Amino acid sequence: SLSLLATPWLTGFYSKDLIIELAYGNYSFSGIYAYILGSLTAGITAFYSFRLISLVFLTVPNGIKSVYLNSHESNFAVVIPLFILALFSIFFGYVFSDLFVGVGTDFFGNSLFINPNNITIIEAEFSLPLYIKLLPSLLSLLGASLSIYLYHVNPEFINSIIETKIGRQIYTFLNGKYFFDVIYNQYIIAAGLKTGYTISKVLDRGVIELIGPYGLASALNNTAINIAKLDTGVITTYSLYITLGLLSLVFLVFAPLLIDTSLLSENKNKIIIKIIVFI
Repeated sequence: SLSLLATPWLTGFYSKDLIIELAYGNYSFSGIYAYILGSLTAGITAFYSFRLISLVFLTVPNGIKSVYLNSHESNFAVVIPLFILALFSIFFGYVFSDLFVGVGTDFFGNSLFINPNNITIIEAEFSLPLYIKLLPSLLSLLGASLSIYLYHVNPEFINSIIETKIGRQIYTFLNGKYFFDVIYNQYIIAAGLKTGYTISKVLDRGVIELIGPYGLASALNNTAINIAKLDTGVITTYSLYITLGLLSLVFLVFAPLLIDTSLLSENKNKIIIKIIVFI
């Protein structure tokens, strides 16, 4: 946490402060804007980092007793990565800062190209006013002090603010993560789920099933029912079926002959017309 809030001589100090100073070293509107946001972010980072330290190590435990009774040290699979991370967070910046981001270093060689017009390391290192360099550190110190005061020295002050109407609204808004989850779930996720349900209902379980197995089974079932209705048990009805069957058979046998004769007569008429025209 101390490295995260850019405590001097820790790794975060050499990276975060350099980024903020390089932004101001552009001497442009966007650079100054980035410097202001970076400085405010440094203060907010210090605030929640010391809030974490205060809630974990300084205040009275608020958890369930069974949780504390079952607490234990982590195994080496967790301790070793944390040890390496802590080692780099504490010593890496102090030892290797000049090698990576020092003035005049050629560590990266030609692997990284920076336009000469965008090189502001000299201005950031030597030409910035002292208060510009100190402002991020002062905001970090202010955020850390405010966090310790609110969550360790005088925690009743926050409770008194939350008990007011506007304090409750602000607390609800911030505790709800700016309602991003509500907006995301209600308007994006819900719309996607509704679209998927509609596609599943209309296509997968609608058109495809209607054309596919369910539609075919339903059509065969309806056809079988209609055919079964023809079995009336009346002799006259069966006689009608036999007569229609015989007529259909006769038509199928003699229809090709009728079609051929009609085609021949048409061809003869066309030949006669062509001869008359030719004459």
